[in-house]
Amino acid sequence: MRIVVAMSGGVDSSVAAALLAEQGHDVIGLSMQLYDQRGPESFGSCCSLDDLYDARRVAAAIGFPHYIVNFEQQFRETVISNFVQEYAAGRTPLQIGRAHV
Repeated sequence: MRIVVAMSGGVDSSVAAALLAEQGHDVIGLSMQLYDQRGPESFGSCCSLDDLYDARRVAAAIGFPHYIVNFEQQFRETVISNFVQEYAAGRTPLQIGRAHV
């Protein structure tokens, strides 16, 4: 069976992909690029170039293809812009979440 695994570059997704490949599945790894990696921004330990490279290294070591999907524009338009607009309007993330309940 072909299975696509969302790979963050962390241990959990890497182990999941390895176990699936070990079971004989046709594994494909995907990682999301959510912001311009060339800029000075830093998001702590999440979503860095190192994370993307880690996922790619794991896929190569196990022997399945890995692709990085660029979602920069969609992430900026759907998540970041909405957050900024809501925050500027005086609504916090907690209030935003409760508004939809």
